[in-house]
Amino acid sequence: MTDDYLDPYRDAQDDHGNEFGVTLWANTKSQERRFKVFTQMCYLPGKRILDAGCSRGDLAEYLGRQGVEYGGYVGIDGLTEVIDYANRRGLPRAEFHAGDFVADTTLLAIGSPQVITFSGTLNTMDDETAMKLLDAAWDACSETLLFNFLSSRTTRDQREELGPARRLDPLKYLGWALQHTGVVQLRQDYFKHGHDATIKMSKV
Repeated sequence: MTDDYLDPYRDAQDDHGNEFGVTLWANTKSQERRFKVFTQMCYLPGKRILDAGCSRGDLAEYLGRQGVEYGGYVGIDGLTEVIDYANRRGLPRAEFHAGDFVADTTLLAIGSPQVITFSGTLNTMDDETAMKLLDAAWDACSETLLFNFLSSRTTRDQREELGPARRLDPLKYLGWALQHTGVVQLRQDYFKHGHDATIKMSKV
């Protein structure tokens, strides 16, 4: 398996170093809106969280600012440089590991996570790669899988330039989720035109 899904992040690393641009999010406001949706859909205080594709650890930092006292946080990312940066931030009850969790899905079990999150991580993957990864994450978490992605069901003109990212079909991913559990939520109401979607899957 090639790791070309990491190429856009490597390019962003070359351009931005460890500044916000390495995350490939448009701006901090849109990033934090997605994080807020995670906290609205899933009760995170006291939970062991694994953030797959954590980049600089911005989700852990956001949760700390919002007073969400998670039980433990494990961040994993394919870029060693951003992991080094995240570890230097000194975020409480948080640890960060460099590794390609697509190629080595055993990384998703670090810390015995109750909740696994993917925020934007799937946007550079084809459907086959993304769904295999989600399968592994569903097996690795004990309670909840949360993931967001750019939606192809937006009411806005989809010809806009997305750079290295691609849009995923929320109905396709909702169908995938329902094959694993009947306890599924889909939200696509937090950006105008349905630009983005978040799915929550629960085992309990």
